[in-house]
Amino acid sequence: MNNSASISRVALKKSTPDVSAAMGSLHAAAVSAAQDAKVEPELLELIRIRASQINGCAFCLDMHTKDARAAGETEQRVYALNAWRETPFFTARERAALALTEAVTLVHDGQVPDAVYAEAAEVFDETQIAALIWAATVINAYNRIAIATRMVPGGYQPTPKN
Repeated sequence: MNNSASISRVALKKSTPDVSAAMGSLHAAAVSAAQDAKVEPELLELIRIRASQINGCAFCLDMHTKDARAAGETEQRVYALNAWRETPFFTARERAALALTEAVTLVHDGQVPDAVYAEAAEVFDETQIAALIWAATVINAYNRIAIATRMVPGGYQPTPKN
C-alpha cells in the first residue's frame, strides 16, 4: 500500500469545525468518565495503542506511544503490546481491558464475546466497563479519521508534566 500523499485530503477541522469540536467533546467526556470511574490514565493509553495497532493507524500510534512513555510506561511493555497474550508483562486487569478493546475494535469479527465481557466484569465494575467501551470507541473513531485523512505521524510531542 502506498501512503504517499498523491492527492490532497480534506482537513476535517477546517471543513467541519462543529463536528470536529463535537468529536473533541466526546473524547473529553470519555476521559472524564474514565477519571470518575477511577480507570487509570495509563490503562487508557494501552487501550489507545492496542486499538491503533489493530487498525494500523500510524498517527495515533505515534501519539499514544509517546504519551504512554511520557506517563512512565516502559519500552518493554509498549513494544510487547501487540503480543500481550504471550507475555507476563500485563496484569489481569490490563489483560481484561485489552481483550475488551480488541473485541470492540474487531466487533465485525464475532461481536463482543460473552467470555470477554465476563472477564472484564471480574475486574471492573459496570461504570468502569462503560468507560473502557467509550475509550475503545473513541480511539477507533479517531483511527478512522486519521487514516481517512492521512494524518502524518511524527510531529506530535506530549505536553510536559509539571
